[in-house]
Amino acid sequence: MSNGQVVVITGASAGIGRATAREFARRGARVGLLARGRRGLEGAAGEVDALGGRALPVPADVADAAAVEEAARRVEDELGPIDVWVNNAMATVFAPLEAVEPEEFLRATEVTYLGTVHGTMAALRRMKPRDRGTIVQVGSALAYRGIPLQAAYCGAKHAVQGFTESLRAELLHDGSGVHVTMVQLPAVNTPQFSVSRTKMPRHPRPVPPVYQPEVVAEAIVWASGQRRREVYVGAPAVKTILGNKLFPGLGDRYLARTGYDAQQTEDPVPPDRPDNLFEPVDKDLGAHGIFDEESREWSPQFWLTRNRRWLALAGAAGAAGLAYALRGRL
Repeated sequence: MSNGQVVVITGASAGIGRATAREFARRGARVGLLARGRRGLEGAAGEVDALGGRALPVPADVADAAAVEEAARRVEDELGPIDVWVNNAMATVFAPLEAVEPEEFLRATEVTYLGTVHGTMAALRRMKPRDRGTIVQVGSALAYRGIPLQAAYCGAKHAVQGFTESLRAELLHDGSGVHVTMVQLPAVNTPQFSVSRTKMPRHPRPVPPVYQPEVVAEAIVWASGQRRREVYVGAPAVKTILGNKLFPGLGDRYLARTGYDAQQTEDPVPPDRPDNLFEPVDKDLGAHGIFDEESREWSPQFWLTRNRRWLALAGAAGAAGLAYALRGRL
């Protein structure tokens, strides 16, 4: 990947978006940072500049298509033609479906699904005429396997998956040089579990095992330079996706027994806890959540994915060498 790329990241003020901005900055990228919270954007911009990139923070709500289009225009005016667009923004409600209000479900869908649609449309308006560019959809194992207490989020991620497949087929039909890929994630230690809306009695948490956002950021940056259809991150994501294809009913029963407790700590939710569903929690939350002690900083599965070509070549060379040695003995 060459230095000086122009990259747009939605949901860039915290969590995976924040870590991804830092990873691109280390490569000298010019990064358009889109999010609602100004303090988080300022913090992210400072980190990008300090790491050797160039930041352009743009306050925007991805649920607003016009705001996303204006942000894209501003990025190209100030940083140059967009090479990579990363759709990462999300919102959710931790609650059983019967406890979720229609406007809450709508809002989570507008941010997580329609925000991806709006970002993709803004990117395509610029990339298709140039016949180049990459769109990275930040997905989840939950794009294939829904879990209890997250119907709005899982539904949105399933929608992103279907939307991306449709778009990919259209780009192939048109012979377009624009590439779209989806990165499917495991559970990640981000601040979302401290600021997402919850109606459960105990503090939300990611389902173990948990990975640090830098693991995902590395995968997103790597995927942006490949021509891969999808990239899975972490063995749990692979097991969840493949397991659901083979044994969906077993997954239903397992999650019915374990899914509620696995997504809550032992700590009660404070009565005055703020959430970011409709308005940002205007703090600089950084990339990490509160689960650092248990979070993994490396994924052997992703390392194998990233190096599979070289491993295949090494395996082929080893097999050829073994065959030669055996032939000499016969």
